Amino acid sequence: MEVKVTYFPEKGVENTEATCRLAAERAKKLGIKYIIIPTTSGATAVKALRFLKGFNLVVVTHVTGFKAPGENQLLPEHRKTLQKSNVPILTTTHVLSGVERGIRKKLDTIGYAVIIASALRMLGQGVKVGVEITLMAADAGLIPMDKSVIALGGTGRGVDTAMVVQPAHANNIFDLYIQEIICKPR
Repeated sequence: MEVKVTYFPEKGVENTEATCRLAAERAKKLGIKYIIIPTTSGATAVKALRFLKGFNLVVVTHVTGFKAPGENQLLPEHRKTLQKSNVPILTTTHVLSGVERGIRKKLDTIGYAVIIASALRMLGQGVKVGVEITLMAADAGLIPMDKSVIALGGTGRGVDTAMVVQPAHANNIFDLYIQEIICKPR
């Protein structure tokens, strides 16, 4: 089976619409029902609603306190829109940084999760994000473990990467398998 990968000349938010459309097309072709979307303010997830109708969407936000103690960056109006659309919103510790970020800041050292995240970034920030949010959604019980899902990821704002992924839980991270890259920036 020949699969076409789309490579965007630039990374970033300008690829959001195309990434969502490509993800929807591939999901339909493969019979995939779940699409996982990262979002910070909620703007990307709300935009994705237009292009990803008919799928089981799972939105993963930045952890509360990512930018400032006690602050959640998901804007209330976007949260409300997502909730009205019955989209689960997951806010939890980032599986590839979390505690390790605190250790790095305090002790100026790194651990295994940071090494894994850095290795994934060699394929692009969106690939790292897609893997991370898949692990997080799996650990929260929001996606099936016996079926492929589509994970979106981004570089900065918006999404510019889409992948077909066989999920795994964080405690079995190396069982997660990226089956296809649908699109990513060069």
